[in-house]
Amino acid sequence: MELHAMDLYIKSLIKEAGHRIRNSFISDITIETKSDANDLVTNIDKEIEQFFIERIRRDYPGHRIFGEEGFGDDIQHLEGVVWMLDPIDGTMNFVHQKRNFAISLGVYENGTGQLGYIYDVVNDDLYYAVRGEGAYYNDEKLKPLIDTSIAESIVAINASWLAPNRYLDHEAAIRLVQTVRGTRSYGSAALELAFLASGRIDAYVSMRLSPWDIAGGAVIAGEVGAVMTNFKGEAANLLKQDTFIAANPSIHNIMLSDYIRLK
Repeated sequence: MELHAMDLYIKSLIKEAGHRIRNSFISDITIETKSDANDLVTNIDKEIEQFFIERIRRDYPGHRIFGEEGFGDDIQHLEGVVWMLDPIDGTMNFVHQKRNFAISLGVYENGTGQLGYIYDVVNDDLYYAVRGEGAYYNDEKLKPLIDTSIAESIVAINASWLAPNRYLDHEAAIRLVQTVRGTRSYGSAALELAFLASGRIDAYVSMRLSPWDIAGGAVIAGEVGAVMTNFKGEAANLLKQDTFIAANPSIHNIMLSDYIRLK
């Protein structure tokens, strides 16, 4: 792949998609549910994914596409070039708030992230990375993450995992919240990874994320030194839904050993 040519192409594509999403604010949005009543999808999610797929298949016909809304390819392996796309990450925020959502896109070659993009549509903020060349927030190069401690950290975690549940040791999660400097929950995995990469938070924890949720952000956060695994400490899953923790490397292992425990 010629990464720099692709980088320019993708940035143009993302900005056009963002323009289409912003224009949708003045039109009627059709809302449906998927796995449950809180798992939302809109006609705009579908239209934007189809827009990307049409362009990618036209201009990069040998590449495959792993998209959230199912218009891409059936991805069972990561050989070759795979584009991993979430057209609107944070659909609930898109529906209810018209902000705090993002386009998330990662381009992988034989399982290795080569290009990553997170576009905060409303704020016109683009986070991106080309493998081996650092990560950027708009035109500003992001600095490598600086060591921190749990007590000085801001951690992004959904409050529902602090209540009794079947999956996570909520008592340990409560101790985490009591120990850290602060917690946040933005409702978009892509934005939370962008905020980790830019040093606004120090860790992000989620019980259930799909490859398209994390693909773009993993490339970006990886370029500044973040560590990303599932709750077992294994490499982040890029083929199916799994647990996920992304963190400053100085606190990643401590969080897994002391605070984030599967039942």
